[in-house]
Amino acid sequence: MAYQKIVKMIPIEKRGMISEKLLNYVLKSKKENELPSSMAKCFLSQWQTSTFDDETGLAVLLETAAHLELEKTTEFLEQECQLAEVAKALKEA
Repeated sequence: MAYQKIVKMIPIEKRGMISEKLLNYVLKSKKENELPSSMAKCFLSQWQTSTFDDETGLAVLLETAAHLELEKTTEFLEQECQLAEVAKALKEA
């Protein structure tokens, strides 16, 4: 499933909080060397030009966080956000 479709599964009222948490996961990750340069460029471009709260930004952030910290990201979505279907879709993406 494309990350844009996964974002549409997330309630709008939870997107800001999810964006903040995922941004922390990305910035604190010790696996930055595993991030493809094209994904890093997309992430940085989104950060400079927009926000991670809208659908496009959150999709970029979700993909980046899943690539770097899949376990933390899905655990957060399942347990803290009560979004098990989103976590499942992310694991399958």
